[in-house]
Amino acid sequence: MNASQLQTNWWSTLKTSAQSLLGLTPVFHSTAGPALECSPSALSTFLPSHATITTAVAVPANGTWSQPSPPFPNPATGLPALCAVTVNVISSPSSSFNFGLFLPDEWNLRFMGSGNGGFGGGINWNDMETHALSGFASFSTDTGHTSRVVDASWALNNPETQKDWGWRAMHDSVELAKLLTQKYYGSKIKYSYFSSCSTGGRQGLKSIQMFPKDFDGVVSAAPAWWTSHLQPWHLVMGLWNLPLDAPHHIPASLYATIAAEVMKQCDPQDGLIDGIISNPEACTFYPEALLCSPTSDKNECLTAPQLKTLAKVFSDWVETNNTFMFPHLSLGAESQFGVFMNVDSGHPHPMGTTWVSNFLLNLSITDYDWASKFEFSTVKLGDETNPGQANADDFDLSPFAARGGKLIHYHGYSDGLIPAGSSIYLHQQIIRTLIPKGISVPSFYKFYLIPGLLHCSGSIGDAPWYIAGGVQPATLGATVKSVPGFEDARHDVVLALMRWVEEGVAPEELVATKFVDDDVAKGVKRQRPVCPHPEQARWDGKSDPDLAESWSCKRLY
Repeated sequence: MNASQLQTNWWSTLKTSAQSLLGLTPVFHSTAGPALECSPSALSTFLPSHATITTAVAVPANGTWSQPSPPFPNPATGLPALCAVTVNVISSPSSSFNFGLFLPDEWNLRFMGSGNGGFGGGINWNDMETHALSGFASFSTDTGHTSRVVDASWALNNPETQKDWGWRAMHDSVELAKLLTQKYYGSKIKYSYFSSCSTGGRQGLKSIQMFPKDFDGVVSAAPAWWTSHLQPWHLVMGLWNLPLDAPHHIPASLYATIAAEVMKQCDPQDGLIDGIISNPEACTFYPEALLCSPTSDKNECLTAPQLKTLAKVFSDWVETNNTFMFPHLSLGAESQFGVFMNVDSGHPHPMGTTWVSNFLLNLSITDYDWASKFEFSTVKLGDETNPGQANADDFDLSPFAARGGKLIHYHGYSDGLIPAGSSIYLHQQIIRTLIPKGISVPSFYKFYLIPGLLHCSGSIGDAPWYIAGGVQPATLGATVKSVPGFEDARHDVVLALMRWVEEGVAPEELVATKFVDDDVAKGVKRQRPVCPHPEQARWDGKSDPDLAESWSCKRLY
């Protein structure tokens, strides 16, 4: 080798090392191909007697796979060449579940799980496609039923299927999907991951609490972890705003007015007027600015009784003897809250009423008198019985930490379905549980709050929100993977997790992206760092605020 070649190789090695240190290169490189035929007969041999392969179909490159369900009606299109597998598993004498598995022809030696939303039952083929495009063997379970996100009728007098939804279908799917993956490729899985949002975020947390060996790394977004309090919160929030003809009722038409006033007051308080509330918890909000005067347009202001309702919305739910029940909605989440809560329907949100009736009281929704029968004892009963063992409230994550597992947890401040405060409370409880044990929490767990992010995807105005977390790529398009133009561990939360697990490089700031009109083809509108809690992004006061480099993460105490 001559001097010129030595210099070239030296520079290439140095450049690659520098990029890796900066998180600017993908973590994985090696791949493997199938060792077996994609057919039920080839794969059935390895399954136990209570599991049956219902489909095993080879899908060509740029092909389509469709097994629609109410939560996931869209087909997976533009797929890489892969084997699409569906398995039915008997979980008890009265229940069963299905899971799907995408096994790409070019496998990156890694396993990736996706989750569900609300009470919805269906295999999340769309998130599975996202991960298959990056080379993962990817799976998802229907949790034992088929239903829409808000429909819990399947849970009525059905404790075994409740258990499937709560945890069992996920864990058993992991074990069987891993078995099939390794047999299909004739090779061991190097690393196992999970990335999902909402109920999916809860599933990820529940997995590492009950089965810390299932995954090496988990991204849990906006987790619905406290089921026995979250769902009653949905109900009680509706009760506070009913009946429709009451003086205190705030109609849906006024939520845009409330949102505009919150933005007007809170946006400047972070030092930059840009349509983004960087820290809702630090905003001093003066709700009386919304109060109607005798000359006000009654369609653009609130009465004194309506202000009392708004105060409840923005306050923690507290019950008898000052008992804390659930955190408040964040300032900046009111527009999505107005949509989610069905405020003009005359009923509380079904996520609350159907959980209490079908899961907890074993009543059909038509037999449940939510208007007069909901009380504090209902929540206590939920805590005692924990239907389906769904609560992911074991704050002692030390077994997961001890085996080297890594957790990235994030939540959008403008989430109107699951308040960001629920994740803040969860983070506090984990910290308070582990630090007295002498465990270094940042060594395995990072928590991020994303200003402007709605529930799982999308944002208020032009707030940067996209980090390629659960459901996010599929929101931008069927064949979107990672962060287009920025496929690295600084911009992509999954790559950040992989780099942490596989290279030991912990993420610090992540860079969130906002594409123009949320259309990748139109290019980037703005980017901004998202900081590990309790740090916050601060503008340097002079550079272009749409560039991530103009911001830095700082602790404000």
